[in-house]
Amino acid sequence: MDVFAILPLAIYGWEWIIIALVILLLFGGKKIPELMRGLGKGVKSFKQGMKEVEEDVKEIKKDIESDSETQSQK
Repeated sequence: MDVFAILPLAIYGWEWIIIALVILLLFGGKKIPELMRGLGKGVKSFKQGMKEVEEDVKEIKKDIESDSETQSQK
């Protein structure tokens, strides 16, 4: 992939300020903290879900390893 094809999509400092101002105008000052709280809860929930999946994978891997050891002993 060509780097110059992605370059126009890069967002620099002053563009973030414009985006923040547009969000402020659209949602107002009172709604932004509520949106950020919701976003934080979503991220927390996602991380918790990922941790549960990792634990499940470790548990399954452990079960497979113990089954293979039992099979090799027979």
